[in-house]
Amino acid sequence: MYNWDFAVVWSYRWLFVNGLWVTLAFTAAIVLLGLAVGLFSGLLRLSRLAPLRWFSQAYVELFRCTPILVQLVWFYYALPILTGIQMSATTAGVLALSLYGGAFYSEIVRGGIASIESGQSEAALALGMTPAQSMRRIVLPQAMKRMVPPLMNQSIIQLKNTSLVSVLAVPDLLYQGQAAAHDSYRPLEIYTVVAIIYFVVLFPLTLLVGRLERRLARSD
Repeated sequence: MYNWDFAVVWSYRWLFVNGLWVTLAFTAAIVLLGLAVGLFSGLLRLSRLAPLRWFSQAYVELFRCTPILVQLVWFYYALPILTGIQMSATTAGVLALSLYGGAFYSEIVRGGIASIESGQSEAALALGMTPAQSMRRIVLPQAMKRMVPPLMNQSIIQLKNTSLVSVLAVPDLLYQGQAAAHDSYRPLEIYTVVAIIYFVVLFPLTLLVGRLERRLARSD
């Protein structure tokens, strides 16, 4: 029988703390950038210009239909060869995960905007608003209310996706856990603690999303 010994974990506590900060900072960066990309791409999906719609759809399908781990490795190793621009593992990770998340955010944005009755934008145009003003003042505020829960769910998934940057030697929580496991020869205890830390961070967020969904459902 395996003898568990969690006492060894305490000596690596600062590795976990530093790794958690990197994970949270990474998550903030890829969520903000992904939301910006997703909003832009989602609006392009609804453009009257076919080339813009095709471009946005091609981007979304490319990133949704290829594994994120493959994208990370490709951005870090292949992209510098093709462009001649060297990038750090952190930059490659942020770029890949932001574009990957942006593809999913894009579909959420497109669906949220499409769910608003067309009569509202037509009424805004009849009042003399431009299409941009109608989108900004009438459609988007209503669509955002419907988009918030799925956007938050996708952001939670993005936090979990940050664990994959450990393959590029980015010192996130999982990478620090791997280092501690190799040094201590106690992988079961180390990875159990890493899993608990992820759970402690993510579980309150899932509860928050559920509460928000119920509140929005009541307000509707």
